[in-house]
Amino acid sequence: MAKQVAIVVLLVLGLVNSSYAGTSVGYYTGKCGSNDVESIIKGIVQAHFSYDPDIIAFLLRLLFHDTMGNKQTDGSLLLKGPNSEQTAVPNFTVKGYDLIDTIKEALEQACPGVVSCTDIIVAATRDAVLLAGGIYFDVPLGRYDGKVGLASNVVLPPPDISVASAIAYYGDVGFTDLETVVLLGGHTVGVTHCNVIKDRLYNYKGTQLPDPALDAFYVFFLGNFICQNNDEMFVFLDSPNSVRTVDNSYYQMLLQGKGILPIDNAIAFDPSTASYVQDLANNNDYFLDLFTKVLVKLSLVGVLDENEGEIRQLCSQTN
Repeated sequence: MAKQVAIVVLLVLGLVNSSYAGTSVGYYTGKCGSNDVESIIKGIVQAHFSYDPDIIAFLLRLLFHDTMGNKQTDGSLLLKGPNSEQTAVPNFTVKGYDLIDTIKEALEQACPGVVSCTDIIVAATRDAVLLAGGIYFDVPLGRYDGKVGLASNVVLPPPDISVASAIAYYGDVGFTDLETVVLLGGHTVGVTHCNVIKDRLYNYKGTQLPDPALDAFYVFFLGNFICQNNDEMFVFLDSPNSVRTVDNSYYQMLLQGKGILPIDNAIAFDPSTASYVQDLANNNDYFLDLFTKVLVKLSLVGVLDENEGEIRQLCSQTN
């Protein structure tokens, strides 16, 4: 408990640095013989990205759900079992586990028992962001893997969460209002299903009409060509032309009344967040710089040290 309080204070004050809980940039230098741990991770992510660019969305979601599900970046979402975090409803559609396992296998061959599964998630996500149009950023490594992952511990925000509740939820682990809006920018490569938004298209709040906050033409397009009689059809949260690119077009879509999830639409017009959306929509470099900082901050939430965690031999089970 004391550790959680400490990191919240550090995050709020902006004082988290690369030495928190034993993490540091370049942590694995010299710890894997002549092998470069981060290069091994990068090479495997690059190879996967070349034939499956959707991996950027999978990894960002995996990192987010692993961290915010239990307020710890501890790889607990990777654990399998009848009551594991993977069985929690919000995690049913999380993907990317196979890539993490592939990287872990390669690293175990290079230097057994050295690299945590949690660090693999973080480093792989960083590499995918760069491949998808983002900018390079250093990530502190040296996390340990959690030993417990229970569905009952998972608390994730619903897509119709209010702006005030979202700010409170993310603020609980130290994110500012602006950082909350930037973190939602991960939707730049996101997708949802028609069943999540069909009430906004056909029967908003029982009115038998679409949500008036949505652009009318967009409602017509989605309602008649994408989602009609197909609840499981994918809907991009960003422009289809940019859905595999990490950029600020997501915010531009919001200002056009094309925010797919209720929270997306809400942050564009709520007085507490609207100016942030406008600024991010106007400057891609500004967004990319803040997005990398927010991802690093996310990756440092609830980090475990060697006394609290372990280095798993297999990411799907504890030692």
